Amino acid sequence: MKIPISEVFSSVQGEGKYIGCRQLFIRFVGCNLDCGYCDTEDMLAVNKCNLEDADCLANPVELRTILPYIKKRLQKKHHSISLTGGEPLLYPDFINALAEQTAVPLFLETNGTLSEQLTKVIDNIDIVSMDFKLPDAVGVDLWAQHEKFLYIARQKDVYVKIVVAKETADNDFAAAIDLLGRVDKKILLILQPVTPCDGYTAPSPKKLLIWQEKALEKLCDVRIIGQTHKLIGLR
Repeated sequence: MKIPISEVFSSVQGEGKYIGCRQLFIRFVGCNLDCGYCDTEDMLAVNKCNLEDADCLANPVELRTILPYIKKRLQKKHHSISLTGGEPLLYPDFINALAEQTAVPLFLETNGTLSEQLTKVIDNIDIVSMDFKLPDAVGVDLWAQHEKFLYIARQKDVYVKIVVAKETADNDFAAAIDLLGRVDKKILLILQPVTPCDGYTAPSPKKLLIWQEKALEKLCDVRIIGQTHKLIGLR
């Protein structure tokens, strides 16, 4: 089983519910979406797998090749293994094989569109961090995919992130809140101000508070959390 992985490294979670927790990150190459504000685009087509303090490997790599490195890093305490990308659910067989070889909780960072693949791995996933992709970010309507995905993910420790920008449309934001409320109003929602990039600027503090108030009318827990790892110089 060979798959493309851009890097494996130890750092802290900089976004969402588990912000500040030490994790071992496995960053997968490839994604089924093309988000305008993607902050890992330069990592999604690499021919090398960087093992942080070891030699680089040529992609694609086999699990058995990188597993000794993963287990060595996990000798020091980590909260979980973050499966990130890109989109990790492009590789469900690898995820299941990894779960069989490690005893650390698996933390899935996903765009929330590949429900069939999620079904294949859900028994081995402990935490789901799902990005809700609004139409202005991806150019397509993903409401049905997100709703189906959340009905599967809610059996686990799941929370949802929405990256919001000055350009985010109020009606799209309202539709996302309605959808999340239909699935389960107790699912935690994180509003994540976009890190400014081409075509996207961060919303004003006033706008963030307005959106949080609107969301709290239908959801139980809504928090505003930015990308803290970038503030402190971590990746």
